[in-house]
Amino acid sequence: MNAGLNVRQDGELDLVSLGALVHRLDPGIIPFRKATQCLIHVSGGEFNVAANLSDCFRLRTGIATAMADYPIGDLIAERVRAMGVKAFYKHFAHNGVNGPNMACVLSDRGHGVRAPVVFYNRSNEAAALLKPGDLNWSEIFAGGARWFHSGGIFAALSPTTPEVIIEGMQAAKAAGAVVSFDLNFREKLWKISGGLDTAQATIRRIMEYVDVLVGNEEDLQKGLGVPGPEVAAKSKLDPSTFFGMIDRVVAQHPQVKVVATTLREVHSTNHHSWSAVAWVNGQTHVAPTCELNVYDRVGGGDGFAAGLFYGLLAGKQPEEAVKLGWAHGALLTTFPGDTTMATLEQVQAFAQGGSARIQR
Repeated sequence: MNAGLNVRQDGELDLVSLGALVHRLDPGIIPFRKATQCLIHVSGGEFNVAANLSDCFRLRTGIATAMADYPIGDLIAERVRAMGVKAFYKHFAHNGVNGPNMACVLSDRGHGVRAPVVFYNRSNEAAALLKPGDLNWSEIFAGGARWFHSGGIFAALSPTTPEVIIEGMQAAKAAGAVVSFDLNFREKLWKISGGLDTAQATIRRIMEYVDVLVGNEEDLQKGLGVPGPEVAAKSKLDPSTFFGMIDRVVAQHPQVKVVATTLREVHSTNHHSWSAVAWVNGQTHVAPTCELNVYDRVGGGDGFAAGLFYGLLAGKQPEEAVKLGWAHGALLTTFPGDTTMATLEQVQAFAQGGSARIQR
């Protein structure tokens, strides 16, 4: 495979993620102001990738993160175990009143012309308290790891979390792991963490260690400070604007070998056109476009990242790796929650042109 990555063939863990674990309250199509009940999904942008790779793609994965010792923490830890992800926790004692807490994300699904609404309760969040030295990287990488992943959501939580990311990336590099980063630029989070200038200065330091970058056009502009395209896109599915920005990304960060993102045209909350693109070691790849009947859109991007990483870890050709990511991200939008319920066989069939005909 000509991806330009030096992927280890051995290692106790195929991927280790670093990020915050959260629980998402989901009232379905009912807005929160009228809700009477909610589903609880365990999530986190970085955790989702590890969970997807374990549960669907049958890889050995881990999550390095904070855990608050109270019933919500117990609920989250149970789900981490259920997804087959090995946990490396820095434990925080909950005082029974105001924390430290496991963050809560609140998100209805919207419906039709009514868009989903996402807001947070990340007050006194345990993960935001993590600082260098809190996680034992020698233990985490003791058996070897092939890939290390983190993201911009965790970076935005506090002044210390970016330092933990850099510490983890340095340890991962020393262990011979490929390093990936999902920009996942969240304006609400960065607004209370110093704003755009702080975000770009922080991410610029993290990017020194990154081999594989995930981020859409807006992420590249706001997270990296890369100028936007000179010509506006014809549609949200037009890959030319994304590819037009890659030269500037690589000029800033010449060690990056892969830059990838999903492309999504939202016709209504439940009808999206879906594709994906990647620049891999100088070559461009575009996935097919399909029409999605969306059940729950949250986690689709993490689903794409997981499938792409699986393809690269498995030594697939870049074009096939992009299709696997595209297919898994598409399937993930058909399930409730943020993590996968798909099987590897379903992903492979869809990536190869499968349909929704009944399977008997």
